[in-house]
Amino acid sequence: MADKKLFFALWPVHRQREVLRDAINPVLSTVEGQTVDRRNWHVTLVFIGNFPEEKIPGLMAAVDSIRPVDIRLRFDSLTFWQRPKIACMHTKIIPPELERLVADLQEALVPFGVVPEERVYRPHITVSRKVRAFQEIRLARPVELQWSDFELVESVSVRGEVQYHPLKQ
Repeated sequence: MADKKLFFALWPVHRQREVLRDAINPVLSTVEGQTVDRRNWHVTLVFIGNFPEEKIPGLMAAVDSIRPVDIRLRFDSLTFWQRPKIACMHTKIIPPELERLVADLQEALVPFGVVPEERVYRPHITVSRKVRAFQEIRLARPVELQWSDFELVESVSVRGEVQYHPLKQ
């Protein structure tokens, strides 16, 4: 069996994506870059990378008992991140419930040989790639979203484009 490129994410439902779109469209048109299809919008919790397909059932079982309490995130600006050259909606406040969820998922991955990244976790939603630098833009209407579950998501390249497919909720 082949490896699959995986990550855990907060996955917006259709209505949440519409709310995000309505809030971001007025400012996104001023940013030079390649807009990310909103069907791919998500908040990455933990990036796993290449993972053996035959071990996915074990991974799902390992995280099955992780039940996040309601997580609320408030997105209030569009920001440029230099290193990946992305435009993203981000939240300035990281609720402790989200930090706990990320830590629990990282801990569940250790038996599978996945080493947690050693960088500060910054929840965000990438809305454009290959972006030219710009100053942070405040959204006219901040967006507050709530999740009570997370997804295991597969990243798939199709005809030069990346698509994300949830595997588990």
